[in-house]
Amino acid sequence: MKLKRLWQPANKLFWMMLFFNIMSSVCTYVMRAYPWNMAGQLLLAAIALVNVFFGLAAAWMLMRDEPTSTGP
Repeated sequence: MKLKRLWQPANKLFWMMLFFNIMSSVCTYVMRAYPWNMAGQLLLAAIALVNVFFGLAAAWMLMRDEPTSTGP
C-alpha cells in the first residue's frame, strides 16, 4: 500500500478522515484545557477515541482503494 493514496481531495472519505482526526484533537484539547468532572472527561475521551477509530477506518478505506483521479 502506498501512502500517497491517502491524498484524494476529490473523495468524500478524505474529508471525513480529516474531520474525524481534527475532532479528536479538539476533544483532547478541550479535555485538557478546561476543568471537567470525571463523567465529562470520560465522555470526551470516549468521543475522541470513537473519532480516532472512524478516522483510521476512513484512512484504511482510502489506502485500500485506487485513487479516483490522478493529481499533479
